[in-house]
Amino acid sequence: MTRVKVCGIRRRADAELAVTLGATALGFVFWPSSPRAVTPETVREITDGLPAFVSRVGVFVNQSPVSVLRTAAKAGLTAIQLHGDEQASTYFESSLSIIKALPVSEGFSLSAVEDLPPRVTVLLDAHDPVRRGGTGRVVEWTVAAAAARVRPVILSGGLTPDNIRQAAAAVRPYAVDVSSGVESAPGVKDESRMRAFFAALQS
Repeated sequence: MTRVKVCGIRRRADAELAVTLGATALGFVFWPSSPRAVTPETVREITDGLPAFVSRVGVFVNQSPVSVLRTAAKAGLTAIQLHGDEQASTYFESSLSIIKALPVSEGFSLSAVEDLPPRVTVLLDAHDPVRRGGTGRVVEWTVAAAAARVRPVILSGGLTPDNIRQAAAAVRPYAVDVSSGVESAPGVKDESRMRAFFAALQS
């Protein structure tokens, strides 16, 4: 089954529900400009006691490596998601898993996917240089599908309970990443939408 990362988690109840429904990764935003931003201490409280197999992913945007690694240690992260203009190679000496977000915009080239080292997991998201993520914008699935034929990708960008089946069938991603598509407000997950999203994907 396609793996699911639920991103923009700010509440313990949302994390528990996501794991119960089958999420294998939870995303926590550490970019201060995001309405979903959290602190390392909050993430520790949210994830305490959750199953070890669930990845704790921190989302960062153009923050210094020192700050990223310090936050990762404080929060107990197992992976970092670089959502800005960072070089993934900066973190190769770290034991953390690395996810690099690539914005899918007009003129997107598969070379951006091909050039990333195998150690780096590719996440495809809608292009927004201001908000960076959680915009609800849908990526071009034909472009994402071409990238998914090159290497495993995480598909993000405007995924909802209404379109996830079509998106997964069109792109065939390794995993999907959902945030705003299952929310009632930024950082507040809606239980009915969460359940509908997982049910649609599993069907």
